[in-house]
Amino acid sequence: MENYFWNTEETQSVKKLYVLIIYDIVDNKKRLAFAKKLNGYGFRVQKSAFEAMITESLYRKLIDEISRMIDKELDSVRVYKIRGSGEVNLFGVSPAIADEEVIII
Repeated sequence: MENYFWNTEETQSVKKLYVLIIYDIVDNKKRLAFAKKLNGYGFRVQKSAFEAMITESLYRKLIDEISRMIDKELDSVRVYKIRGSGEVNLFGVSPAIADEEVIII
């Protein structure tokens, strides 16, 4: 078992949010495009789950893009926004995620 911790309230010039995005998208082509989009924000941690440490403005942009990319009748996306200190416990094949700067291209 591995652990990693985050603190989104550190004294940084820009405060960041820890975000967990999980999804179930029916259409293969749309699912691949969605995953590619999420790669620009964070890191894939499971087949349909991404984690990211992003600013509030990038969070708002992500929410806007998600709502435009999915079929609201068929697809399901959940975005969990977590503030403050936290801990993630990793079991099995789980690469630890470092708090890195993410650049969206």
